[in-house]
Amino acid sequence: MERQLKPWPALWALVIGFFMILIDTTIVSVANPSIMKGLNLGTDYNAVIWVTSAYLLAYAVPLLITGRLGDRFGPKNMYLIGLVIFTLASAWCGFSGVMAGGGIAMLITARVVQGLGASLMTPQTMAVITRIFPPDRRGAAMGLWGAVAGVATLIGPLLGGVLVDWLGWEWIFFINVPVGVVAFILAMRLVPKLPTHTHAFDILGVVLSAVGMFLLVFGIQEGGTYNWGVIGDGPFSVWGLIISGIIVLIAFVVWQALNKKEPLLPLPLFRDRNFSLSNGAITTVGFAVTCMALPLVFYFQTVRGLTPTQSALMLAPTAVFSGVLAPIMGKLIDRINPKYIATPGLVLFSLSLFLYSRMLTPDVSIWWLLIPSALMGIAMSGVWGPISAVTTRNLPMNQAGAGSGVFNTTRQIGAVLGSASISALITGRLAADLPKAPSGAAPTATTGTELPSFLHAGFTQAMSEALLLPAAVALLGALIVVWWAKPKPPAWGPRAAGGQGAAGEAGAGVPAGAAAAGEHVGVAESAASTHGAHAGSGPVDVARHGVHAAEPVADAPRDGEEHHGIHAAPATD
Repeated sequence: MERQLKPWPALWALVIGFFMILIDTTIVSVANPSIMKGLNLGTDYNAVIWVTSAYLLAYAVPLLITGRLGDRFGPKNMYLIGLVIFTLASAWCGFSGVMAGGGIAMLITARVVQGLGASLMTPQTMAVITRIFPPDRRGAAMGLWGAVAGVATLIGPLLGGVLVDWLGWEWIFFINVPVGVVAFILAMRLVPKLPTHTHAFDILGVVLSAVGMFLLVFGIQEGGTYNWGVIGDGPFSVWGLIISGIIVLIAFVVWQALNKKEPLLPLPLFRDRNFSLSNGAITTVGFAVTCMALPLVFYFQTVRGLTPTQSALMLAPTAVFSGVLAPIMGKLIDRINPKYIATPGLVLFSLSLFLYSRMLTPDVSIWWLLIPSALMGIAMSGVWGPISAVTTRNLPMNQAGAGSGVFNTTRQIGAVLGSASISALITGRLAADLPKAPSGAAPTATTGTELPSFLHAGFTQAMSEALLLPAAVALLGALIVVWWAKPKPPAWGPRAAGGQGAAGEAGAGVPAGAAAAGEHVGVAESAASTHGAHAGSGPVDVARHGVHAAEPVADAPRDGEEHHGIHAAPATD
């Protein structure tokens, strides 16, 4: 008996959860002033920034590991486990202000657990796309994935503003509970169970990567708190942690090169020029997107007196333009060199942030600030999809989870470093730009949402200068993607290189007698079956599934090894 797998419904089911976890990287930014007021934090900006940074840190550190777990235990299983953890932790975040012993420390702890759930989910979405869409049909799928990534990080402040204004800051977390339940049901029904591969887990690699990442990011995040000196009364200094983290990460890379069994990070993936460059590019994007929201939200609320909803609506054009144009860009990715989409996109992203920086004054017409917001949305529509598609185009099937883990790790490293850097930069610029009070005393703000008028000019100047950092990093991303090599012909799929006639249509290395299968992928629940409405009786591992061709013979597993990916072996539900 056979069940038909429809790749697009499966993808939509996954991106609902993906959308939710990415929203949580930015939804807190608009609620920061309200959280500061609700939890009686005074002017402790660094404490509330840790609500975001702790989530990003717990999200980023395990991604290399969770990508491998998806290969070993199945991406669907790991996605569902992560979704349950994330949803329960969201409820914990919402109740952290009223629970016994609650407060900012409990909120940050709950956010760490949320981040761990997100880290289990994220690599699986990209791995499934890699395994059910052929390289030359992956652009539209990655366009959707990229649109979700871009829109989620930008719509977060808008949704957060509405929830904070109407229901309170706790509801930016409570809203995840019903969404998580719906996402779980859809994933259970629509996402297939893909074949797994028995991995020999690299325990030393796991320890080295986790420790190195933690030391590096924690040191950067807390540098400003301790004036880049000794941490508390202990023996550790900020620079000691940072340098130690770099050394441990270097040791991790060396160990990956020496490990002859199965390293956590398959270094041969980086022999592909586009894979390496794309990981660098997505790091800059994660950095810039995380950086840019905080100065703008603080400006809108503390200087212009906007409510959280009003301040979030100032970024609405970005989300609208990005969401509408990203699917169109996704279709273009399969037809033209993605470099010609991503490079202008990143340049325009940088220019829009620079324009924001130049336009910010205490009394500029608020309507003028919608222009850079719209330009940024147009820019982002051509950024996420192309970078994602180029990264995954040449990934081997049995390395889909590892490659996805690497990509999402570098993206989150950028986001964490962006959060840490903008925190330090804002603190430094406020110290330099805020004037003394009329009496000569240092100015103080009473809450996170109130600012005396004589401080408006200095505060605006600090936020304007802070925006130059993400603008510069986005421009660096453009300089990286311009060096992309022209995409190679796909190794498998309808337009696979080296095939002619029926064999070429089915994919390189597939026998001419292997039959095509209708519009949807036929997923057999038994070893032998026909595939789709028009399938012949060819073997499962060579028959073409809908528009998805089998893998080339050159990539086929050796005797005794399992097949990997929906195109190599039947999936079960």
